[in-house]
Amino acid sequence: MPKGQRKHFYSGDFKLEVIETMEREHLSLSEAARRFRVPDHTIVARWERHYLTEGKQGLYIERRGNPKVARETKMPDETRKDLIAEIQQLRMENEYLKKLNALVLKEEQQNKKHK
Repeated sequence: MPKGQRKHFYSGDFKLEVIETMEREHLSLSEAARRFRVPDHTIVARWERHYLTEGKQGLYIERRGNPKVARETKMPDETRKDLIAEIQQLRMENEYLKKLNALVLKEEQQNKKHK
């Protein structure tokens, strides 16, 4: 990008309008880019890919900057709660299995002593 030229920021609503217009009017990526004054059709292709893989909400995710930070901060609350619940469940199962293993080992040692 030439020096002094700003990168464009497109809102999720704008991206959705472009994708829905493409679908409704059967426009190619290049035609949609020209009509909506997007400088490169690959930008529209990226929006379409996000739309197809993640749905409408995928167009509203801010993807600039450090991708690790973006993924961590942009995770939906429901997904985060589900993951936390799953982690807690797995930790409880781990603790249970550790205690069970300790009891089995203790019982085996006691059986060896009595023989």
